[in-house]
Amino acid sequence: MSFQKEGGRGRDDDKGGRGDKGEGMEDDKRGGRSFGRRKVCRYCADKNAHVDYKDQSALKYFVTERGKIIPRRISGNCAKHQREVAKAIKRSRGLALIPYLVLAG
Repeated sequence: MSFQKEGGRGRDDDKGGRGDKGEGMEDDKRGGRSFGRRKVCRYCADKNAHVDYKDQSALKYFVTERGKIIPRRISGNCAKHQREVAKAIKRSRGLALIPYLVLAG
């Protein structure tokens, strides 16, 4: 009969069985995962800037090369402006100002 800790499957010094033996744990020593500088909504930062469906150059920043709308966590927009950007992209697609999708090939 073996005595193990509650919920444990191995020894205390077990590294997870991935063969890494603890290398690459620098994040734990520095105090956790660092995500860098927090992204700020460009429309909240600049009060004069507004979302416009006719401004193709501004909307291209929020669309991938495949034509997908970039999510808020990547673009850094606030929820209000992300909704406006998505609506503007859909309007400009409907008017054929920007493509729905780009075919690779």
